[in-house]
Amino acid sequence: MRGYGRAVGDTAFHLQQDVPVPKPNQGEALVRVLLAGICATDLEIVKGYKAGFHGILGHEFVGTVVSANGDSSGAFPTGTRVVGEINICCSRVDCRACQSGDLVLKRNHCENRKVLGIFNHNQGAFSEYLTMPLENLHVVPDKISSRIAAFTEPFAAACRIIEQNLIQPGDKVGGISYKLGFLGSIFYCSTQLNTTHY
Repeated sequence: MRGYGRAVGDTAFHLQQDVPVPKPNQGEALVRVLLAGICATDLEIVKGYKAGFHGILGHEFVGTVVSANGDSSGAFPTGTRVVGEINICCSRVDCRACQSGDLVLKRNHCENRKVLGIFNHNQGAFSEYLTMPLENLHVVPDKISSRIAAFTEPFAAACRIIEQNLIQPGDKVGGISYKLGFLGSIFYCSTQLNTTHY
């Protein structure tokens, strides 16, 4: 398959033609990528941030399930459109965060976590296929287009601000950079759809 990244031994990022299609482990799905967004993080990695990165970039995506290894619930049949949470936790029995029972702690503070196409994970979304843990996948409703669904990860990043309780009701906030301004705009629009205002 094709993928955009940097192979071990390469000094530059480029379109690779011979990337092996990943095989899903137990509890993972093979996902065919439909659309992938280019994030400022991807651009910074190409410019040298995370200088040791080797693999395929990309973490904002929407795709379809090709196969789900161990999907006993039947939640992810072949062809299901999905997006994914980019933090991939270790779920080891000796990991305090993963065994805490607190999903937010597990998702964001697993000391052994991998981040899709960014950190300790070399099979990102700038490829034809990727694998993701089933617990990280979310089904995209039919009424949401793939172009809109591709913005799920940046929207989730904006919502993380609320999850961290960094902004309280009555606080005045403003975006400084184009990325924060974009995320803030997405978040602000979403709050207008609800009767709760932040």
